[in-house]
Amino acid sequence: MTMHSAVDGGETLSLHQRILCEIRDRILSGEWEPGYRIPFEHELTDQYGCSRMTVNKALSQLAATGLIERRRRSGSFVRRPQLQSAILEIHDIKAEVAALALPYRYELSASIRRKATQADRLLLDVASGHTVLALSCRHFAGAKPFCLEERLISLDAVPEAAEQSFTDMAPGPWLVAKVPWSAAEHTIRATSADTACAEQLGVARGTACLVVERKTWSAEQQAITHVRLTYAGDDHALVARFTPAEG
Repeated sequence: MTMHSAVDGGETLSLHQRILCEIRDRILSGEWEPGYRIPFEHELTDQYGCSRMTVNKALSQLAATGLIERRRRSGSFVRRPQLQSAILEIHDIKAEVAALALPYRYELSASIRRKATQADRLLLDVASGHTVLALSCRHFAGAKPFCLEERLISLDAVPEAAEQSFTDMAPGPWLVAKVPWSAAEHTIRATSADTACAEQLGVARGTACLVVERKTWSAEQQAITHVRLTYAGDDHALVARFTPAEG
C-alpha cells in the first residue's frame, strides 16, 4: 500500500493530518468500501514512521466524523454512510447523496403511461378514468444503489409530465420546479425486502428496509404525485425537530 504526501494550500500538513486526509480520501473515493478493515495502528505506525499516539489521534478524529468505526480488539473499519433527513421536509435525493460526499447517479428503470388502476386511485386519490404516469427509478451513492423510487404522477394535474422522458433528470426535482405544491403527507414504515426490491437495492432478500411514502397536492387541492422511496434500513435515519405547543 503506497501512501502519498498530502498538502493543503501549498503547506505540508502535520503528520496526523496527513494520515487523516489520506485515509479519508480512500474512503470517500470508494477505494476503501464500507466494511473494509483499516490497517492496524502498529501497521500505520510503521508505514508513516511515527508514534502510535499520532496514529490514534487521526483515527479518533475519523471515528468522530462517522467515517470509521473502531472496534475493541478487532481494529478500525470503514462505516457504511448513514443519512439523516427530516421527516417533514421534501429532500432532493441527489442532495442527500452529495451530503455523504459520494458520487451520485440516477437510473430510470421503467416509465408506463396508463389509465389509473384501482390501486393507483387509492394511492393518488384520483377518480376512475384518470391517466397516470408510473415511474420506477434507482438512485445510486457511489457504485451502490441508495434508494428505490416508485412514483405515480397524475397526468390530469401535470399533463407536461407525459412529454418528459425522465432519463436524465429524476421526477422529484422536476416536479418541485414545475408544479408548486401546497400540502404533503408522509407515511414511514419498516418492511422486509421482497425478491424484486432486494434485487433493485443489491441486498439480500428479507433485509430490513425503511419505506417513506409521500403524497403531495397543489394549491387547488388536486393530487399531484405519490412516491414510495425504499432504502436499505442501515443506510437511512429519519429525524424531526419540534418544540412543545404553547399553552
